[in-house]
Amino acid sequence: MADSLLAAVALMLVIEGLLPFLLPAAWRDTFRRLIELSDGQLRFIGLASMLAGLALLYFALH
Repeated sequence: MADSLLAAVALMLVIEGLLPFLLPAAWRDTFRRLIELSDGQLRFIGLASMLAGLALLYFALH
């Protein structure tokens, strides 16, 4: 179980690092736009991301 969790965190870090590595200007522009969003909009994006991740995890394990 711990190995799977460690692999999942490692994969998340690799995926999260792709955009700033490959397209730093686009990543910076996207980050600037995120800063301008309201708290409610950021929470909605976070909720949508979590639900998409849970759905992917569910389908990957079943």
